[in-house]
Amino acid sequence: MKAVYLYAWDLLDEGAPVVCDRLRAAGADTVALATSYHAGKFVRPHGLSGKVYFPDDGTVYFRHDPARYGRIRPVPHPMLEHVDPLEVLAETAPDLARVAWTVCCHNSRLGQAHPDLVTRNAMGDGLVYSLNPAHPEVRQYLVALATDLATRYDLEAVTLETPGWLPYAHGYHHEFAMLPLDPWIELYLGLCFAPETVSAATAAGIDAEGLRRRVAGRIEAWLGLDVAPGERAAEWLQADLVTDGELRAYLYWRCRSVAALVAEIRAALPQSTELRVIPSVQRPTAKGWIEGSDLALLAAAADRLEVCFYEPSAAAVRDDLFDVRQRIGADARLNAVLRPSHPDLAAGAETVAAALALKAGGVEGLAFYAYGHWRLPALDQVKAGFAAWDARP
Repeated sequence: MKAVYLYAWDLLDEGAPVVCDRLRAAGADTVALATSYHAGKFVRPHGLSGKVYFPDDGTVYFRHDPARYGRIRPVPHPMLEHVDPLEVLAETAPDLARVAWTVCCHNSRLGQAHPDLVTRNAMGDGLVYSLNPAHPEVRQYLVALATDLATRYDLEAVTLETPGWLPYAHGYHHEFAMLPLDPWIELYLGLCFAPETVSAATAAGIDAEGLRRRVAGRIEAWLGLDVAPGERAAEWLQADLVTDGELRAYLYWRCRSVAALVAEIRAALPQSTELRVIPSVQRPTAKGWIEGSDLALLAAAADRLEVCFYEPSAAAVRDDLFDVRQRIGADARLNAVLRPSHPDLAAGAETVAAALALKAGGVEGLAFYAYGHWRLPALDQVKAGFAAWDARP
């Protein structure tokens, strides 16, 4: 696989023939199209209709089958009244394989519409940008979403993003705090104790309610004092993970719960459609546990992982790949995603070196994120990366 991640608005704005010709010329054989996506504010260097784009929050970019869904239903993007991006791709570029890149629990629109289905922290605050993957209705919705795509379209794969709990930061627009947030307090502010989560964890033998009270006490204590641990915050977090057995068990139970959801989706898909999982965009990848992502469990539940190696240098990519391989084992199937321009890989100059390091490390497929975000000369880095990938045995 040699893929490029692509948004429907870029495909349609610039014209599918133009975009697909550019991707082919760069050496791509696959398009990973966003079929379910969240809000954003994106600079589009080569956009024709405008240079700043605001995606409609929480919409889907495919024509869904309403009969598949329960209370949670996809919100179709208005473009679907006139055009289906996946059908456009199939008609314009049947030679390019199609992957449905599907954002799962990161959905503020659905969270606001269904406040009983969102993550709730230890204080009872609903985090509307994060659907709760422990809630049965959320799980049913995500199974329906993936199977709807796989049965309605000729797809090589469905790639899931955010199948677990979102972290406290980077979930909602215009985030703001006049407090010195750090990894320790951000974990606790985002840790889910919604009733369904607590109930499921309790059934697994964990004192989730006792842990909730303890976490709420830590949050209250931090909010009430002028505490700014700085670099010490990482040490505090490590100490809590070592000494608080209930916290450790709770976090690992979350990983098992997310992996079980992914396995359920895999079982519902046609065998001919591969299921891939982006475990996290946390840096480094090992921090994915914050979202309930255990790399080994997810690699076993899905057909393969698609890891985002969003790093400043090829050396950092090699380091992260080393850790990923230690966690998933030599036999687990793995794709990689790179960004071939600012802010990664020395503004793209180390794209070839990163691609070669990934191929040498047993990575099977290479993808680049994301066409609409780059200046067009970045396609030269993509082309060089794919060519180096092909040349290395």
